Amino acid sequence: MSDEIVKRYYSIGEVAEMFAVNASLLRHWETEFDTIRPKKNRKGERQYTQKDVETIRLIYGLVKDKGFTLQGAKDFMKQKNQQDAERGSVIESLEKLKVFLTDLRNKL
Repeated sequence: MSDEIVKRYYSIGEVAEMFAVNASLLRHWETEFDTIRPKKNRKGERQYTQKDVETIRLIYGLVKDKGFTLQGAKDFMKQKNQQDAERGSVIESLEKLKVFLTDLRNKL
C-alpha cells in the first residue's frame, strides 16, 4: 500500500497554500475557467477535488510559469481539450480495426 494518503477534497486554503497564491485568486480563476468547479458543502465552503487541483496546476503553470495571459491559457486549454477528443476518436477507430483484424486472422 501507498504511504501517502490522498484526500478526497481540499479546502480553498489548502489549495491556495499548495500554489502559494491567495484564495481570492482561486475564486477569480473559478469565474474565468469553467473547468474549475469545486463542490460546496452546506456551509458554502469550497471543496476541491484532485481533478480541480490538477486543473489549477495546469493553469498556474501556464499563467505564472510560462507567462500566458488568462485568455491565452483559456485558448490553450480549449485546444488541448479538442486534441484530447480527437485522440480519443482515433484510439476508438484503431481499437475497432484491431478487433476486425483479429477476427479476420482467426477465420483464416
